[in-house]
Amino acid sequence: MPWLRDKYFWIPLYALLLVYVLWKFRYQSWIVIVMAVVTIVLTDQISASIIKPLVHRLRPCNNPELKASVHLLIGCGGGFSFVSSHAANHFGLALFLIMLLKNNLRWIIPAAITWAALVSFAQVYVGVHFPADVLAGSVLGCAIGFSTGRICTLILNKLQLKKKL
Repeated sequence: MPWLRDKYFWIPLYALLLVYVLWKFRYQSWIVIVMAVVTIVLTDQISASIIKPLVHRLRPCNNPELKASVHLLIGCGGGFSFVSSHAANHFGLALFLIMLLKNNLRWIIPAAITWAALVSFAQVYVGVHFPADVLAGSVLGCAIGFSTGRICTLILNKLQLKKKL
C-alpha cells in the first residue's frame, strides 16, 4: 500500500498516458496537457491551500487521542488531514481523463476509477487519513475533473468545427 500512494510508482503510467495523448490529439495535445495541469493545480490548491487550513483536522497519526492506536506505515507528515489532496488530485485526473477518452476507450472508466480509488484507499491504509478525508477529496476531485474535462472537450470540439469550415 505505501507504493500505491507514492508518486514515483506511477511514473510509467503517467508516461504512457502522455504518449497516448500526444498520439491521439496530435497538434491539439498541448490543450489536453495544459488542462490536465490546470486540473491538478486546482485540486491541489483548493484542497491544500483553502480547505485544509479552514478545517484544521489533525491526521489520525497526529491526533493525540488516536495516535497510539494508528498503525502507521509511512511518516505521518505535517499539515492537516481534511480533505485528502491525494484523493482530490487522483480523482480529478481520473475524471478529466474519463471525460476526454470515454468515447474511444470504454475501459478507461473502470480503470481510472479503480486507480484513483486504490491511491485513495492507500491513504487510509497507511494511517495518514480518515475515510471521510478521502471521500471528501474524491468528491472534490471528481467535481473539478468533470468540469475541466468538459471545458477541454468543448475547446477541442470547437477547434474541430473550425478545422472543418
